[in-house]
Amino acid sequence: MHNIEVARVFDELADLLELKGEDFFKIRAYRKAARVVAGLPEPVEKIWQRGQLGKVPGIGKNIAAKISELMTTGKFQKHEDLLREIPSGLLEIMSLPGIGPKRARVLWEGLGISSIAELEAAAREGRVRELPGIGGKSESDMLRNIEMRKNQAGWLLLDTARQLTTELLDLLKILPGVGRIEIGGSMRRWREAVRDIDLVVEAEDQAELFTVLARHPQVKGLLSREDNRARFATSWGVPLDVEVVSGDRFWSVLHCSTGSKEHYQKLQELALKRGLKLDSRGIRHQGEGIKPAAGEEDIYAQLGLPYIVPELRENRGEIEAALAGILPFLVELPDIKGDFHVHTDWSDGLNSIEQVAAAARGKGYSYIAVTDHSRSLKVARGLSLERLAEQHEVIRRLNEEQGFYIFTGVEADILPNGELDYPDDILSRVDVVIASVHSAFRQDREIMTERILAAVKNKKVDIIGHLTGRLLGQREAYALDIDRIMEAAAANGTILEINSCPDRLDLNEENARLAKERGVKLIINTDAHDIWRMDEMKYGVAVARRAWLSPEDIVNTMPLPELLDFWQNKKGKE
Repeated sequence: MHNIEVARVFDELADLLELKGEDFFKIRAYRKAARVVAGLPEPVEKIWQRGQLGKVPGIGKNIAAKISELMTTGKFQKHEDLLREIPSGLLEIMSLPGIGPKRARVLWEGLGISSIAELEAAAREGRVRELPGIGGKSESDMLRNIEMRKNQAGWLLLDTARQLTTELLDLLKILPGVGRIEIGGSMRRWREAVRDIDLVVEAEDQAELFTVLARHPQVKGLLSREDNRARFATSWGVPLDVEVVSGDRFWSVLHCSTGSKEHYQKLQELALKRGLKLDSRGIRHQGEGIKPAAGEEDIYAQLGLPYIVPELRENRGEIEAALAGILPFLVELPDIKGDFHVHTDWSDGLNSIEQVAAAARGKGYSYIAVTDHSRSLKVARGLSLERLAEQHEVIRRLNEEQGFYIFTGVEADILPNGELDYPDDILSRVDVVIASVHSAFRQDREIMTERILAAVKNKKVDIIGHLTGRLLGQREAYALDIDRIMEAAAANGTILEINSCPDRLDLNEENARLAKERGVKLIINTDAHDIWRMDEMKYGVAVARRAWLSPEDIVNTMPLPELLDFWQNKKGKE
């Protein structure tokens, strides 16, 4: 048996034991054994044949006996017994990204869920989010991942692809002889959805690496292989492309893999004009050999260009901007100073205001806005006028007690007739008013445009949330005259949101760039319904970077004193 196969048995055994809630130290021993075996510099079978398992650090008598049983019989009886005892559907549930044995056990014990079909039904009924340690984000992730597995539509949302790739990277990193590993392709450019997964791996033995990958439970077979490249089918319906290279070619191959085809072709044309030749081997100078790249910055420098970050490599004018020396200084995640769209347990969020504020402080934020749903959204426990006032009193008290600023806020529904869910005299008492559409998505283009324009022009509205209403892979954007919305937003000083939820990413990169061109201010929010979803800010920042946005284009990059001045001036114009 191959090392990785032995390691996988121990890992799965640990998962099954953890699922049953058995002894922590036994589980830890099996997980440690899996890591030790996977990292052995030679086949564990050879060590067993020499009778030297006991000499391997980390393998005691008990683990050595289990390995011997595997080598002798091809199976491990304890493992087989557990596989018969535990419903087979739980193993499939555990294979979904973000679940694992602990959550599978919670699902099994809490709701009796032992199959994908049962999990889907419970999640659609909203019962999964009520279980301890799960929450709304995980429930929606489960539904999305189940749907993706069922449909196998040939693409993955970015965050799902990142989860799958993390599993693969964890496997490859422990293999002997593996050096640098980088994600390439559209994932590295942070596209909202990807049609394949590209990995560039520095390794000594490509045959060994491909063999290991072929045995990964998420890999369903080898589609093709040519020299140092292999393409695998995966259980997620998108192919996995892996290129194994030596160290001197690593950066050139990664660079070739990352950019869009059009971006790379334009760079090749530029190279030819300068008497150079660019390909995945590197840059060839006339009369000279190929000069290995010291990094991607070196590749661009040899072409006479400043470094172009992966998110811009789409042939949308980035090479021309680089030649002219006018590439934008892009916003980065550390530039974000706060989140203006967060829900709490006052409406349909899972965490208290105090917990949300603590999570924000933990991210280094200076402020946050609590923007729970308004009264008409009853399914989300929207706040009555009385509860809204009560919540804002709590927030004001917290601001007096702690050194962290919480803005009072609300996400007010834009009703089908264009009116807001609260009267203006109520909204005038709120620090931050987000106006969003949550109903009547099928109105025609003219009606929907006028509906949102009414909110954009309402002087009590600060931000328009998730403007186009799309849910990636689930719901198309509703019909809307974007140009008219942008024009009105610029004229009225209304801020447009880049919603970081991976299902939304709304505004998308095209509309976000258009907003900048029209002079509209933007804000990047998470729309988090629990504190874990606050981590999704990185996806909104990625959209902003792909839209060529700089920190000055984004309202919530301002330090608190500057933001308070900006907000006071904005409110003063109402």
